[in-house]
Amino acid sequence: MNITVPEHILEMDRKDPLASLRNEFNLPAEFKGKPCIYLCGNSLGLQPKKAGEYVRMEMEKWAEMGVEGHVKGKYPWMPYHEFLTEKMSAIVGGEKDEVVVMNSLSVNLHLLMVSFYRPTPKKYKILIEYNPFPSDRYAVESQAKFHGIDPADAILELKPEKGTSNVSKEHIERVFEEHGHEIAMTLIGGVNYYSGQYYDIPFLTQLAHRHGAVAGFDLAHGAGNVPLQLHDWGVDFAAWCSYKYLNSGPGAVSGVFVHQRHKNNFDLPRFAGWWGHDKESRFEMGPEFIPIPGAEGWQLSNPPILPMACMQASLEIFDRAGMKSLRQKSEKLTALCEKLINDFSGERIELITPTNPDERGSQLSIRVIHSNKKLFNSISQMGVVADWREPDVIRIAPAPLYNTFEEVYRFCEILKKCMNEEL
Repeated sequence: MNITVPEHILEMDRKDPLASLRNEFNLPAEFKGKPCIYLCGNSLGLQPKKAGEYVRMEMEKWAEMGVEGHVKGKYPWMPYHEFLTEKMSAIVGGEKDEVVVMNSLSVNLHLLMVSFYRPTPKKYKILIEYNPFPSDRYAVESQAKFHGIDPADAILELKPEKGTSNVSKEHIERVFEEHGHEIAMTLIGGVNYYSGQYYDIPFLTQLAHRHGAVAGFDLAHGAGNVPLQLHDWGVDFAAWCSYKYLNSGPGAVSGVFVHQRHKNNFDLPRFAGWWGHDKESRFEMGPEFIPIPGAEGWQLSNPPILPMACMQASLEIFDRAGMKSLRQKSEKLTALCEKLINDFSGERIELITPTNPDERGSQLSIRVIHSNKKLFNSISQMGVVADWREPDVIRIAPAPLYNTFEEVYRFCEILKKCMNEEL
């Protein structure tokens, strides 16, 4: 398909201060035999070119040093996770003792809920977002069952008002007014995976605390996507994966935030492991578990080095770019895509992601009327990598680290053409 890109779109790329970062990623050249437009960073981010180099470095060290690699080399394996902490903390707005990289997301959510979901006979409900990612629902249901509570009674879901796709702050307030005396904990996805709504995390945190509840968040679609200040907002705990916007590879290691006010609360129940034990006495192999103060105290096992090497390559790029600059470009990319789609959307599709830039990240969710997947299949055949979420949504994510304004324009032209061909 021949597409003539307007000069003003090309000029936006020429003036983009982050344009050079695209060259630091391996970009798929083709998809289904067509030039690839990759708009799926909200599902799996692209590979930083240095990821392979950093993995090879550790593979060579293993080959040359064996077990000595734990304490030698540029990045000794023993403290490897600590090399990631400062950069990850900057992305989520946490202090260094509040953030740790470990495990996978669902594992971390369970570990955190073991500590922070402490139901009582009168205060036992878990407030979750509307239509959460299924893994979150499975996790909170199993936690309720673990405490002998019927999930149907324990789980309270934030549902949009009738005729809308998103949840207003006024509605959230009403839910707390009605159920706040029963809510023990929140587990809200910072950005809803389906609609793309970015919840007001400080607002939710304040409401939760006002009603005596713990404020917890799943930031799988938030970390590396939207500006976060978890420490200043007073969030109790959060966890996130790193294979989406954080570009750390399939199944990559997760991140955890635990607020400083819980740093020395060793009475919190937790599932313990030796890597969460006091570093000075860890290798004395004593029988008593002495947790490290702060988020590191929730660790279980020694760090997986090769996945963390991939993460290091990505975090270095984030560190140079800065979340402020990335957010500015993200808003421009998303606004351009929104405008172009609205120009031709008609009655076949509608955008369900909030129009307010403060209420969304680098994602637009396109609802296909009558739940017809044919349109998604058509754009895929034209080289667009997006994803389909049942029952009726195409999700696209123009990621500011590597997507361009020209790509956004080309995608919209392809979407328009495929729509017109189906009419």
